[in-house]
Amino acid sequence: MSSMDWYAHKTLDNGVFWIQERFYESGNRANIWLLRGSHQDVVIDAGLGLRSLPEYISSKGLLGEDAKRKKPLLAIGTHVHFDHSGGLHQFQQVGVHEAEVDALANGDNFETVTWLSDREIVENPSPGWTARRYKVKAVMPTHILQEGDVINLGDRQLTVLHMPGHSRGSICLHDKENKMLFSGDVVYDGSMIDWLPYSAVGDYVRSCERLVEMVDKEEVELVMPGHYNTFGAKRLHRLATNYISSAGACHKVSTCAVKSVASLALRFSNSCIC
Repeated sequence: MSSMDWYAHKTLDNGVFWIQERFYESGNRANIWLLRGSHQDVVIDAGLGLRSLPEYISSKGLLGEDAKRKKPLLAIGTHVHFDHSGGLHQFQQVGVHEAEVDALANGDNFETVTWLSDREIVENPSPGWTARRYKVKAVMPTHILQEGDVINLGDRQLTVLHMPGHSRGSICLHDKENKMLFSGDVVYDGSMIDWLPYSAVGDYVRSCERLVEMVDKEEVELVMPGHYNTFGAKRLHRLATNYISSAGACHKVSTCAVKSVASLALRFSNSCIC
């Protein structure tokens, strides 16, 4: 299967493209965001990496006619879980938060939570492909991101917000001028997952408190999440406050139990990758 068949995209306002993997039918299918800037273009998350994302972007002309005059496309992982980081190795420039640099550089398929099944891939990307052989390919990040870093696209800037909880290196990217938040898996319109390796409920609560504060200060109008559809400030406020209110002692105990089981299952699953 070609890259042209594997991916599909929608053109949104303000130089934003929404890319998805057509034949990965799963709640884990991540949104891939492409932002065009006057000097730098940025991809936020890169999917599974089963077909060439750079080839698709180039062939579809998503970078415009002046692409050769720009810096190489920068791919940023909002975190290193497999559904977001699997395609990062395809890019010359790669950025992730400093807390997850080693996991990506070492191809650590435990921390990347690599858990893919054949039934989720409804058409094989290449002959003989099987999910049990899938793993996140190691890549050394060229951009080690920290809280407060600003990624300059020329006519727009993205501020890095370290928002741990879902994973230890989870980030949001905030376009302050346009009041847009690229939230990765910190928040999306669904149940927040806090029971994976390196998840932490206490960190997640503090991250959600930051999100509520951003809404209260009218700093966010539109959220571009890591999964599912976009949503506005009111929904963001509700999702964040709901998590905060639910994260009591009982929740922490049950989450710890599920986390232990999930970690054991991941250890076993990844020991079978060949």
